[in-house]
Amino acid sequence: MELEISGRWAIVCAASKGLGLACARALAKEGVNLVINARGNENLLAAAVELRSLAPSIEVRTVAGDVSELAVREKMVMACPQVDILINNAGGPPPGDFRDWQRDDWLKALDANMLTPIELIKACVDGMAERGFGRIVNITSGAVKAPIDVLGLSNGARSGLTGFIAGLARQSRLAGNNVTINNLLPGPFETERLHKTLTAAAEANGASVEQISKQRRENVPAQRFGQPDEFGAYCAFICSAHAGFLTGQNLLLDGGSFPGTF
Repeated sequence: MELEISGRWAIVCAASKGLGLACARALAKEGVNLVINARGNENLLAAAVELRSLAPSIEVRTVAGDVSELAVREKMVMACPQVDILINNAGGPPPGDFRDWQRDDWLKALDANMLTPIELIKACVDGMAERGFGRIVNITSGAVKAPIDVLGLSNGARSGLTGFIAGLARQSRLAGNNVTINNLLPGPFETERLHKTLTAAAEANGASVEQISKQRRENVPAQRFGQPDEFGAYCAFICSAHAGFLTGQNLLLDGGSFPGTF
């Protein structure tokens, strides 16, 4: 299917590896020009080389730095001639027991996983509406639908973003001008973050990473972990010209793990 977004410009956050890079890769293959961001400059430059090799005709610009910082966000927006597509993405806060978290832990989680995406949306969304095209995708977590007790910081911050988007996406000045905002909720995907989570679980339970990984896969109806490029392809479709009637949704990609009907 031709997604009809060739020549568009996209900002993709946390795009040096994992799901962010997978989304950037899928957009590049569709001819979308990219401004990519990550904290580590070396990995970011390597990602840019890969993306250019996939689609030599597109332009790929890099902005290294912590996206929660205003100066970094401003550089990203300035580097993008016009923001047609925005992929908000950030690593989740660490697991733990809420009894051990201080106010600063909560503020840091809220800043990274709620307020920063909102600030980027604020910087881009009205221009999208004026031009009559905009696609915003927030990568959150399957824990928004099925909270995980040790991920309380993430549960809280990402749920806050989800509630905010539910109202914003339905504004007629946005939806009525072909601007869509959706949330993508990944389950277990083969990423560095998943490996770290499995390693931590193995150490806590006195088991091997292989044992914990096998148990986790068996709990997924699909009997496997997702591949990042599967996630990227789905994200690219949501950003396509064909997805203009899809907005304000929480789209779960988890291999069937969520046990509920709704």
